[in-house]
Amino acid sequence: MKEWILSQLAHSGDVESRTLKSLQMEIDIIFIRSVCDSKFIIKNMITPFFEMVSEIEYQRYLESFPECLVVGQEDQIPEAMLSGYVVVLFTDQVLLFKAMKYEASPVDMAKVETVVQGPENAFTENIQVNLNLLRNRYRSTNLKIEIIKMGTRSPTSMALVYDEEIVDQMVLKEFRTRLEGINMDLLQSSGQLHQALSKKKMDLFPTMMLTERPDRTVKNLAEGKVVLIIEGTPFVMVVPTVFYDFFSSMDDSIQLPMVGRFLIVIRYVGLMLATGLPAFYVGLTSYNPELLRVQLALMIAGSRAAVPYPSFLEVLFMLLMMEFLTEASVRLPKVIGPTATTVGGLILGQAATEAGLVGNIMIIIVAAVAISNFVIPINMMSFAVRVVKYGLLLAATLFGMVGIVVGYIALIMYLVNLRSFGKPYLQLYKQDYPQKKGDES
Repeated sequence: MKEWILSQLAHSGDVESRTLKSLQMEIDIIFIRSVCDSKFIIKNMITPFFEMVSEIEYQRYLESFPECLVVGQEDQIPEAMLSGYVVVLFTDQVLLFKAMKYEASPVDMAKVETVVQGPENAFTENIQVNLNLLRNRYRSTNLKIEIIKMGTRSPTSMALVYDEEIVDQMVLKEFRTRLEGINMDLLQSSGQLHQALSKKKMDLFPTMMLTERPDRTVKNLAEGKVVLIIEGTPFVMVVPTVFYDFFSSMDDSIQLPMVGRFLIVIRYVGLMLATGLPAFYVGLTSYNPELLRVQLALMIAGSRAAVPYPSFLEVLFMLLMMEFLTEASVRLPKVIGPTATTVGGLILGQAATEAGLVGNIMIIIVAAVAISNFVIPINMMSFAVRVVKYGLLLAATLFGMVGIVVGYIALIMYLVNLRSFGKPYLQLYKQDYPQKKGDES
């Protein structure tokens, strides 16, 4: 058995094989150093070995641990070793003793979905830590956790979490069906799984939410939704998700009701500005300037007097520069990123205005679009809005104000026909909780 196990992992230089000998017994242990905790092995396996008087006593000691397994089939040994198990070879039996070493970032503050008031903890790359964060916040016996694996070359552990009393069974069934239909060699992130789960690969708007906040996840669990936690990524997946979910922040439930509603209205106003402001600028300046007041029309015309090309090229040029600055701020090192993009944006805007490449009004519009886009709490929706504005800009360039109206109608029709695991995308998602016995009154 020992020779066969070593032959299966002969190409690995981090495989450790040790023979433990005492006056009464002798056993072999085999494990992979890079995935097993050496201190745990010494404390709970090697040291107790020399304190036992017989092989049977030591075997019963190991079997008393909850994660000690008896090998049923030989072919499961290499996979178990890759998952952090130590193989213990007795005279007539083989045991698998879990001693996995967890290397993950500690529980830290939320960096993507920040709030003014409220909890600051975020998920980590360790699935057990993430489950602990959920258990501490959602203390219910109805919370069900199913451990599944995905990936043919390198299996990745995932946890399917839901409240079995209030979960939407149709959503849960469809989600399981989609997961079972995925054939993936390697799974490294929740975003990768999001793409694989999407029915339409050309979807523009996200139909599944990725969040790093345990409090948002618990809130969705209490609404009967399904959560998927993936090993190795600090973002969990929540389904189903509708349009409204991407514009809600955890601050909304903490603030006073009127303040929370005001913040939601602000976000929707920001959505309209981020998608329609460039298109309206082109439509009004190039096609229908009579819709503006005379003073405003003359001011815009004066600011564009030195611009040598049509307004849609002016808008497109500045929007693309803004996209470049946004991407640069993400890719640059954090030490110089904010400074480089801020200085670059100021110099670029001032130089383009003085050179007569763009008008002064255009700088204001681009800044307003960028700020409005950052108002959206969830980045996935923010990225989608960044793309939508170019479609409306194209419609305004070709057909003016009529094109904008048609573009918004087409966008609404698209959203109305969109579904998130059977749920209409534009509905205000509300789970109908089943009544418990004795609560009929």
